[in-house]
Amino acid sequence: MKKGAIILNAYSHLKPVTSQTEKLKNEFSQLGVEISVFKNGSFGLYINDNGEIVNELKNYDFCVYLDKDKYSSHLLEKSGLRLFNSHAAIRACDDKMLTFALLSQNGVPVPATVAAPLRYTPSATPDEAFLTSTAKKLGYPLIIKQCYGSRGQSVYKADNFEQLKAYAVELQCTPHLYQRFIKESAGKDARVIVIGGKITAAMKRSSKTDFRSNMDLGGEGAIFTPDKEMTNLCLKVAKILNLDYCGVDVLFGKDGYLICEVNSNAFFDGIESVTGVNVARAYARHIYNEIYGK
Repeated sequence: MKKGAIILNAYSHLKPVTSQTEKLKNEFSQLGVEISVFKNGSFGLYINDNGEIVNELKNYDFCVYLDKDKYSSHLLEKSGLRLFNSHAAIRACDDKMLTFALLSQNGVPVPATVAAPLRYTPSATPDEAFLTSTAKKLGYPLIIKQCYGSRGQSVYKADNFEQLKAYAVELQCTPHLYQRFIKESAGKDARVIVIGGKITAAMKRSSKTDFRSNMDLGGEGAIFTPDKEMTNLCLKVAKILNLDYCGVDVLFGKDGYLICEVNSNAFFDGIESVTGVNVARAYARHIYNEIYGK
């Protein structure tokens, strides 16, 4: 019996996650793979007194890890379970500052980015000299992003110093970064799904009311065919981060494309509804071929 596991976040109740899980289960079933679904923390996974990793998820051929918990992914992988995506890939995509650092050092174009100094003292006040210097580097408006977040809900825009300082106060104990605003791409980007080193689906997202194009925030999607330059860029991103599956968000800069974000667990529903491509099927078949052979 071919068996796989899907692991979800312990506390998530998002409908896109439920949909993603059911679609994958259905596709694996058609391939003759029985899937069990677990929430993080619902099974034994720990380091025992002898320093050994104990993993009670036994006899599974693979795991589709639909969480961002880097501790569990590390322990699961070290216990011998094959994860899709890998622990290192999930960790690199979850932390946006780490994503930009890894991509930029490998020649991938990204907007100019400044990491906010980590702050552990709630009573501390923002360093205005740092904020002034950052604004001078990036110009106004500028983008503020929480390093951990998704669906565009932790991304903000500051049009002046007062707004910049207000966000710095609000996020003072939250890891975040500052980034150049790519005005040519305001309210629009491309979402490209890469599976197993191949472009599987793509759409152009746009919003008439928000600088963010996310469909969860009111943006609309349209079928889009990446040109050779964007195709090669997205494939390079997936290869650098060692991703079996990802959604790459691409900005349209005046001098070419730039990477906005990389999502290791990009949701299926939006891009499937726009393009008609069965992304879940493509992902399940990729995993099947990787584990059992073609």
